[in-house]
Amino acid sequence: MLKPIAVATAIAGTLDILSAVVFSITAGSTPIHMLQSVASGPFGDAALTSTSYAPLGLLVHFTIMACMVTAYMVVAQRSRLLLDRPILAGALYGILLWLVMYWVVMPLRFHIPHPSLPIPIAKQLFSHIILVGIPIGLVARRYLRSQSPAQ
Repeated sequence: MLKPIAVATAIAGTLDILSAVVFSITAGSTPIHMLQSVASGPFGDAALTSTSYAPLGLLVHFTIMACMVTAYMVVAQRSRLLLDRPILAGALYGILLWLVMYWVVMPLRFHIPHPSLPIPIAKQLFSHIILVGIPIGLVARRYLRSQSPAQ
């Protein structure tokens, strides 16, 4: 199961970080600052003081993505439905990831309010559904379909 995890992590992680780069630039920030912000999750506010934390931010991003991918793959191995309907299952997983990230993780770590403005929510959902959830679902189908139990 390592190959589908690695492939899905590479695809979804790259698409997601590229969208974060585009969104940070259009918001007037920089990709380096965005990566420092990601690094500040586990490394605290010190990560915001030095650009040397940017590579760590990228590592943190892909580590989190690998965890999200692994969770999906473990469940997909046991549920034929996720493999038979990868776009729907991936889209729903993307929504679940968005809910966890923006309604649990970020408010707890960064003490920010829940998202409420339509445009930022639409951007976040686009990334989580189209660039993360669906690719994970499609990779799972490609690699795990022949291995899953019949249901």
